[in-house]
Amino acid sequence: MRLFTRCAAAVAVGTAVTSAAVAQVPPPAAQPVVPAAAPAPTPPPVVPAQPEPRPTGVAAKVNGQEIPEVAVWRALRQFPKEEHPIARKEIVSHLIENILVDQYLTALKITVEPAEVDKLIGELKEELKKGMKDYQKELDSMMLTEAEFRAEVAAQMKWDKFLKQQGTDMALKGFYDQRPDIFDGTLVRARHILLTPGADPAKQAEAEKTLAAIKQTVIAEAAKAEAAAQGDALEKAKAKGKRTEELFAEYAKQHSTCPSKKDGGDLQFFPRVGAMVEPFSDAAFKLDVYGMSDVVKTEFGYHLILCTAKNPGKVRKFEDVKPDVLAVYATRLREAVMAQMKPKAQIDITQVGATAPQK
Repeated sequence: MRLFTRCAAAVAVGTAVTSAAVAQVPPPAAQPVVPAAAPAPTPPPVVPAQPEPRPTGVAAKVNGQEIPEVAVWRALRQFPKEEHPIARKEIVSHLIENILVDQYLTALKITVEPAEVDKLIGELKEELKKGMKDYQKELDSMMLTEAEFRAEVAAQMKWDKFLKQQGTDMALKGFYDQRPDIFDGTLVRARHILLTPGADPAKQAEAEKTLAAIKQTVIAEAAKAEAAAQGDALEKAKAKGKRTEELFAEYAKQHSTCPSKKDGGDLQFFPRVGAMVEPFSDAAFKLDVYGMSDVVKTEFGYHLILCTAKNPGKVRKFEDVKPDVLAVYATRLREAVMAQMKPKAQIDITQVGATAPQK
């Protein structure tokens, strides 16, 4: 209403000003008649954007339980398109593990009552209201139905119950005492080269051979740089380290299938736990600066790792790092469940690429 009033007033004032000006100015001399310009074409009507269609199909089955393609796409669309092949593999793997964990908890008869789910979702709705957000719109934006969301909430609550049962103060303290170094805050910076040969044994062997050859070439060329450097041992070590990192980055750009290849395989700084899969992290943290790993196999493929920097931490008391201990304990507990469930699980993954839903 306010905008309409302002526009109407402007039109009224403009008309009055124009009328007064015409009364004061003599009429112009006769001018040749100029044909009126053709009216501008009418713009096409604005068509409201259609909501993104929900993907269909099944991405995988775990002991007969389906993982719908929409669950994969829900997470995948958060990644740049060039990262989809690797991201998809990680997403599917995580969803498979979620189902195996839930099946394990169901076998242990760990359950959650509908009223418990209702209570938690009610609290979430209240939080959304405070942030001026609509619960249903949030579900729609994530391509989640009410039933799917309730199932996810229930699964998480079951896991939280199990973790509370297992992660007693005594258990957490014992876990901390075994490896206090995990919680000292040390960070490592590394580059890596990832090759993804798939399940073909011949291609896997070729990938290992390629990475081993790259390692030997980098070592040899770095040794030449060290020998040619002028100055004391420190200067020679600097020249060797610089050449090692330069060559490794070049090979990463040429050969790696990880999105980090554009940065020469640089992964920036990361902690010992929570950022990388365990085989990768273990190998990286064992390296000295400018040290290279042997070929490391993970669920994502074959890696060659170069440590480029370390920020050492310091041992902290259990009481000061208890939340971190619980987080790592939960990771180890999940891994223990996987070690028990995966070998006997029937897992069927649909071999499809990361495709957008068809319109």
